[in-house]
Amino acid sequence: MPGLLSHRVLHSRFISSWLSSHRPPSPRALYNFTAVRRMSQKTIAVLDASELKDGEMKEVPFEDGKVLLSRLGDKIHATSAFCTHYGAPLAKGVLTADGRVVCPWHGACFNVCTGDIEDAPAPTALHTFKAEIANGKINVTADPANTTSANKSRQPKLLATGSNVPVGQGKGVVIVGGGSGAFHAIESLREHGYNGPVTVLSKEHYSPIDRTKLSKALITDPSKLEWRSLADLRSKYGVDFRAGTEVTGVDVNAKEVIIDATQERVPYEILILASGGVPRRLPIEGRDLANVLTLRGVEDAKKIDAAVKEGKRLVVIGSSFISMELVVAVTSRKLASIDVVGQEEFPFELVLGKEIGAGLKKFHESKGVKFHMQSKVEKIVASESDPSLAGAVVVTSNTGQTTTLPADVIVMGVGVAPATEYLKGSKGFEQVVDKTGAVQVDEYLRVKGFNDVYAIGDIAMYPQPGTGEPRRIEHWNVAGNQGRAVGKTIAEGKGQPFVKIPVFWSAQGQQLRYCGVGAGYDDVIIDGNPEELKFVAYYAKDGKIVAMASMQRDPAVTKGSELLRLGLMPSAAEIKAGKDVFSVDIATVNSKPKVV
Repeated sequence: MPGLLSHRVLHSRFISSWLSSHRPPSPRALYNFTAVRRMSQKTIAVLDASELKDGEMKEVPFEDGKVLLSRLGDKIHATSAFCTHYGAPLAKGVLTADGRVVCPWHGACFNVCTGDIEDAPAPTALHTFKAEIANGKINVTADPANTTSANKSRQPKLLATGSNVPVGQGKGVVIVGGGSGAFHAIESLREHGYNGPVTVLSKEHYSPIDRTKLSKALITDPSKLEWRSLADLRSKYGVDFRAGTEVTGVDVNAKEVIIDATQERVPYEILILASGGVPRRLPIEGRDLANVLTLRGVEDAKKIDAAVKEGKRLVVIGSSFISMELVVAVTSRKLASIDVVGQEEFPFELVLGKEIGAGLKKFHESKGVKFHMQSKVEKIVASESDPSLAGAVVVTSNTGQTTTLPADVIVMGVGVAPATEYLKGSKGFEQVVDKTGAVQVDEYLRVKGFNDVYAIGDIAMYPQPGTGEPRRIEHWNVAGNQGRAVGKTIAEGKGQPFVKIPVFWSAQGQQLRYCGVGAGYDDVIIDGNPEELKFVAYYAKDGKIVAMASMQRDPAVTKGSELLRLGLMPSAAEIKAGKDVFSVDIATVNSKPKVV
């Protein structure tokens, strides 16, 4: 068998040659490599130990960067100083005795002992550094490069990457939807050790994005919005992310998801429904004309961005958060007019109350926005020059006066409906999808009646912690934290109840922050002046504070969210009597028994 022999000889020579040119590193080389790594580390005395008390945080310089010091009892922890979400200085946030540091801006939370993510919307973890006390000084050892704002984060520690199963093979977890809930579910699954296949079926043509920037800044390039590229999701997380895929049904008996016209069936062991919302359109004449737009995804933002140009007339139907964020984003574009139509007396009234709504209305009017409040949209009239386009909006006030508002572009911001049309024809979901399209889930976000199907985000009707009231919340942050909870439940095999306090924010001249669930509030206590956009508002129900809002008073809402989480929020009577939420200790050793 000369052919086989010659093959073996050649193979042997190849191996010998490869080994001679790929020798393992010598001990000296390993030593030199380690030395180089150590050379990049520096130990610097950053603060007198006496200047950092129990329960305190301080931001300290570290060469060209900064480090966050946190003291919990006798233990000092050092981490990155900036939130990995939008770069907020964490020292201005809130520290709790159980080791949480909460961002002052948007509610992202980290563990100061490990740097790990505790709550969304944090997309990545913090660096941690060695900290110790010597000769009365706090010494921090760190690579200076990891202390800068530009290099403030690290990848989360993944206990699994799905590497034991080729991408696209096997059943595992299937996620319907590619938004905030899906992104954080993926992160949490891998962080907590789920090593099986993960498949995402997303109707959108891009990886998960920071959707909040669509209305707040009209960013239209998905690559500037995505949290992880499709390539990273595949290579680092082992995710089969199928963008541009529309789901049309679920066969719970066969445990398969059905895909669009091809009727392809994707098998699953565990299913997460995270399909988000669909913008509503008012049932009025003219609603489907070409320049009547809604805002949900990147393509919507592109259409609005292209239409809202200098000299154009914009009519916005709806006066709540998405609508008014869009108005803020376009006020500098030198439009001929901006008209806002709302049903209440003031914008944001249902959520924030009349006094704060009046203050925000005054701000927007100062920017040239004209409001038509307590009004109903009767119809949208087609343009005389082009019947495919809208030319005006006809509104009627509560006094019966009819006004015609000329328009070159119309944006409807009247809320979203759960994107669950695909479930209405799916057997087994008849009793859990209500007439609004919401999916009924338990405290673990499991769809009622199923052990292996979860629903999160805009579609999930879940029992509110503390009251048990059914609640569906369309906050981007809630979807993210629900994804994290479900990911942990699946990975660890034990229920992780969803108990997070809802947090959201909005750009309204100044940053508006909000935490809690204020639905049905019966009293509002305001500290400050809403007309100056500088206040803290407490929303009470039956004598209990159930929500807070603020502008230019950080980190009041951040502290409030933690007090609500811990059940330590002062009563409405105490707030009226002058009690300050910052006087409630949740950071020192003495507070630990009531915090942990």
